[in-house]
Amino acid sequence: MSHKLVPDGNGASVHTTPSMSADTETMNTDVTIETTGTAIPATGDLGADIPAATPGFRIERDSLGRVEVPADAYWGVHTKRALENFPIAKRPISVYPDFVVALASVKQACARANAEVGALSQERADWIDAACQEIIEGRHHDQFVVGVMQGGAGTSTNMNANEVICNLALENAGYGRGRYDILSPIDHVNRSQSTNDTYPTAIKIALAFFLKHLLRELKALQGSFSVKADEFEQILKVGRTQMQDAVPMTLGQEFHGFATTLGEDYDRLTETIWLLAEVNLGATAIGTGITADPGYAAAAIRHLNRITGLNLEAAPDLIESTSDAGSFMSFSGNLKRSAIKLSKICNDLRLLSSGPQAGFGEINLPPRQAGSSIMPGKVNPVIPEVVNQVAFAVAGADVTVTMAAEGGQLQLNAFEPVIAHYLFQSLTWMTQAMWTLRVNCIDGITANEDRLAAMVGSSVGVITALIPHIGYAAAAALAQTALLTGRNVADLVVEANLMTREDVMRELEPARLSGMLPDTGTSSIPIIE
Repeated sequence: MSHKLVPDGNGASVHTTPSMSADTETMNTDVTIETTGTAIPATGDLGADIPAATPGFRIERDSLGRVEVPADAYWGVHTKRALENFPIAKRPISVYPDFVVALASVKQACARANAEVGALSQERADWIDAACQEIIEGRHHDQFVVGVMQGGAGTSTNMNANEVICNLALENAGYGRGRYDILSPIDHVNRSQSTNDTYPTAIKIALAFFLKHLLRELKALQGSFSVKADEFEQILKVGRTQMQDAVPMTLGQEFHGFATTLGEDYDRLTETIWLLAEVNLGATAIGTGITADPGYAAAAIRHLNRITGLNLEAAPDLIESTSDAGSFMSFSGNLKRSAIKLSKICNDLRLLSSGPQAGFGEINLPPRQAGSSIMPGKVNPVIPEVVNQVAFAVAGADVTVTMAAEGGQLQLNAFEPVIAHYLFQSLTWMTQAMWTLRVNCIDGITANEDRLAAMVGSSVGVITALIPHIGYAAAAALAQTALLTGRNVADLVVEANLMTREDVMRELEPARLSGMLPDTGTSSIPIIE
């Protein structure tokens, strides 16, 4: 592209691009109209006729007026207004790096698509593309400063991204930040786009990224439980139903059950990826595709898939997709399901390790920190406790997502920022909770084998295994005697001449009691006369 310098009306010179025209870019904010010795800024020249800024600042303007922006900031006037309007969460969107990468990925794909369909010059597209790539690689994330809680259906986030990308591109091309007469955050970076299609698309991409992290940690946690299941395979214990003693099982079976439920969660969460596959990129404002070239949407999604490695596709009804947040609500529901099931496992771990003297005391959790500022030697199950609390937060977030999905009106849901924040937070917290549960708890669990054996030996539940041989009435009577006297069930059965010692011990073998039959097979079940 050819360039020339002309005065900008403020004593400086600007580059112009005479090769650009309304045929390729309908909003020509990149040109300065040259007349008799002066330059008249074209419509949209945000840098024209602006008084000097305070040292360390630059002045930008939007439709509401002029605003001072830190001179070293890549963000601009729209971001500045958002910082003033939404000092709520005190948490910038940059706390979610995957979201920042997703935003940059969308903008990069859009720039490539705009160049492909002729809506943006290749030179400008390349500037934008390179700036986006820097962000995708993890640079400049500190410039994404707008709060996670914001009004405007995500417009502040979209403009924060547009401004950062624009000013970074300008700087890389040799221009100063804020030179929107050369490259505009709206007319060029946001070309063929609306917050209403780029923002939800970026949310879905970010959720897919977050989900990959969570699934990786969930699989590792499942593996830790499986290792413990193998380690505890032959350790007999008393099972419990409704908090009361039940029939025997092995500690390995209990931990294998934990591993299995986590595996089921892995499968269910993996299936949710289809909820994120349909995007409305190209819908622009409400789903009609206004201001976008007819071939733009398909091109943008094709480029986006190459950039992200995902398998996204255009929603069949862009108007419906732009207004409906049902996919986020379904995704949140599956996430809550997994969190609650994990919390239930942590409840069990806390019970099984309770005591150590006056509780169940069946397993030992690794001691992680002193448990009391007043009681010496007390150690609490702090890791399962924190996972419980994360589950409570995820359940609460699901309610928020549900209400926000319901609260949208007509052609747009204005509450996607709170949906995004709580989904991102839930995924982040759950991923970290699974990590700490695995590393700081599960991997270090040990069994109190002597205590477990003593409880099984005195448990009346084992007599259930003898019912086929001695009948329910006799078993019930002996169980009552065992409860009253505390005597061993096997001894009582032998003394009553109901079975020989050898037969009793064979039927009460751990493998038989737990359902894991020995290689010799099951014993025959006699007919009770």
